[in-house]
Amino acid sequence: MIFLKKRPAAKRTIKRIIKKAGCVFVLMHVLSLPWACDKKPAGDKPGAILPPEKIIVTLYPSQEQQTMHSFGASDCWTAKFIGNWQDEQKKNKIADLLFSMDTLKDGSPEGIGLSLWRFNIGGGSFEQGTASNIKDEWRREECFMNADGSYDWNKQQGQQWFLEAAKKRGVAYTLGFSLTPPVFMTQNGKAYNASGGTRMNIKDGMMDAYAGFLAKVTDHFKFDFLSPVNEPQWKWGKADGAGQEGTQAVNTEIADLVKAIAPKMENTSAKIVVGEAGQWDYIFGKNEEGCGDQARQFFEPGTPTYIGSLPQVAGIISAHSYFSTCPDATAVTTRQQVRSVVQQLAPLQTWQTEFGILGNICNQYSGAPRNTGIDYGLYVAKVIHHDLTVANTTSWQWWLAMSPYDYSDALVYINAPSGRIDVPGCKTDGIVSDSKQLWVFGNFARFVRPGMKRIAATVSGKTDTGNVLVSAYKEVNKRKTVVVLINPWNQEQTVQLNGMTDSSVTTYTTDDTQNLKHSIANAREIRLPAKSVVTVTGLYQ
Repeated sequence: MIFLKKRPAAKRTIKRIIKKAGCVFVLMHVLSLPWACDKKPAGDKPGAILPPEKIIVTLYPSQEQQTMHSFGASDCWTAKFIGNWQDEQKKNKIADLLFSMDTLKDGSPEGIGLSLWRFNIGGGSFEQGTASNIKDEWRREECFMNADGSYDWNKQQGQQWFLEAAKKRGVAYTLGFSLTPPVFMTQNGKAYNASGGTRMNIKDGMMDAYAGFLAKVTDHFKFDFLSPVNEPQWKWGKADGAGQEGTQAVNTEIADLVKAIAPKMENTSAKIVVGEAGQWDYIFGKNEEGCGDQARQFFEPGTPTYIGSLPQVAGIISAHSYFSTCPDATAVTTRQQVRSVVQQLAPLQTWQTEFGILGNICNQYSGAPRNTGIDYGLYVAKVIHHDLTVANTTSWQWWLAMSPYDYSDALVYINAPSGRIDVPGCKTDGIVSDSKQLWVFGNFARFVRPGMKRIAATVSGKTDTGNVLVSAYKEVNKRKTVVVLINPWNQEQTVQLNGMTDSSVTTYTTDDTQNLKHSIANAREIRLPAKSVVTVTGLYQ
């Protein structure tokens, strides 16, 4: 502990407080001591604890940052079975959790109001069955195109159900994404590349046919966006099989594919989004095998792979937030580099197009087993915060919208009718449940709507390295503001929000026991429960 040499009376007082409370403190000011634990030794009576200093958040609506586009999630894999369940009520419950903008009787949201829905354009491994060498049938996908060049639009019915459910509930944007060419176009006849190399798994001379397939599907479903290549840096599959569809690709192949697709989409309003890099650093560097430095490679005039001048190509570079979220210093530095390179290529935008909790994350979080509690929700909220406020992303998209697995990378979870985690047992029916990952995502997605602008905000005169993480957004025409406050600590915090026209504001709280719980608060005394995410809405000055 660090004490001031002067003011001995203050020293004695502090020592008495620490002895009674049984906690470890960090001395921030002489008489202002935020605590770092919430436990006391067994048998101790509650001690006198100094109240935490009120946090002052000030909004600066005139200091505009990026214009927000959307928040989304993908239907990948699981929608093909769940979307074919006979129980319409259960399917609609899932759709409401993901897409609904309606409210419950108490004013709390019914769902998280996603504004973008990702549709996986399958490669045909499902029709191959076990011959696909993808062991888990949940991770195989059908293909709309047959080997003779004809199309069967009755394929992927489960996914089509959720696509229509999203549109009915007002989801603003749809995006089709591809993991592999159709299996009859690939070199090995599989929906994955077992070569271990970096080249795309496609037969010579088939690039134009693949481009035609993607353009045809995009036009049929009237997608707003097409993402033709996903995580091209990763090695998909081994000699004995793969865990899912996927293919490697170098930048030259991606550029060739996009150049082949673009003229086939001239009569549509859809735009091509490129990147989908496996992690952020492939956006600004890491180009050893010709599949990195993607922002400059695709959008800097004069490069051999420049595609930025094609009218069908959106001015967007996309990547995934995996493997770059901890420690905090690395998370921030990585996203600063993303922001820097994209600003050099202005007006290029940045999208974060896939994230879920995977692997071992600094020995704090793990994909397995399934964890749907508030600690994992807070981790997700922190990743979203850094992607929006440091990397300046305009769209933020989740990985699995729904999952039956014993894993932490979904928003909505499905158990077998028996109540157990049993993947095969969920094929025709199941029990639907939510997660804190879902609801903290909703603290952003439900309220930060397309077209809103992120604005500057300060926390207690400092940046967001203070006690809470803060991001703020405005809707210009209605002078509406949305402020998302993340309190990761074990104690309640109190926030004074400056810059509002009225002292009365509306709050939506997600914590261990509440999911976007609606309430009315005073802007000068906003209560943030321990370990919570609170969204505040009102009018700005």
